[in-house]
Amino acid sequence: MRKIFCALAISLSSASAAFAVGLEIDVTGEANGTITIDLLEDVAPAHVAQIKALAEAGAYDGVVFHRVIDGFMAQTGDVANGNADKDFNLRRAGTGGSSKPDLPAEFSKLPHDRGTIGAARSANPNSANSQFFINFKDNHFLNGQYTVYGRVIEGMEHVDAITRGEPPADPDKMISVKVAADA
Repeated sequence: MRKIFCALAISLSSASAAFAVGLEIDVTGEANGTITIDLLEDVAPAHVAQIKALAEAGAYDGVVFHRVIDGFMAQTGDVANGNADKDFNLRRAGTGGSSKPDLPAEFSKLPHDRGTIGAARSANPNSANSQFFINFKDNHFLNGQYTVYGRVIEGMEHVDAITRGEPPADPDKMISVKVAADA
């Protein structure tokens, strides 16, 4: 498995963003801290390869958590319309993806448990691209419908602190997303 460290340096927009090493997801908003994610290459190799390539290219840097539903999940990853640092329009965040091709579904027997990473998509099961979500709780009604390709192994308390809203008025933002070496 490949580890992705999500260094979510999340602070209020009036505060300076702290850099945390770690899919160094480095964020601004309420959720200051580091989130460590194991990517499940053996379960969803295409999804892992895509998130890795986008992270290595810096595509997630500046992208907001645009859909955060209390008791459900936090969604981010719209690299086309969700970047708060480039021509940002909060109302469009969540409507785009990357220039890479959409991915075929890689459904597995893994449940959507608290802390798992799921591929966000449209109604078409083969439309996942760059967006992903982190489950706040067990969401087993999603099983077999959305690809699971990672899980939080450290820092879930920081995920729990992400600002809620659809979209949040002042969304948390990923400052930097980096891929860690093989464990």
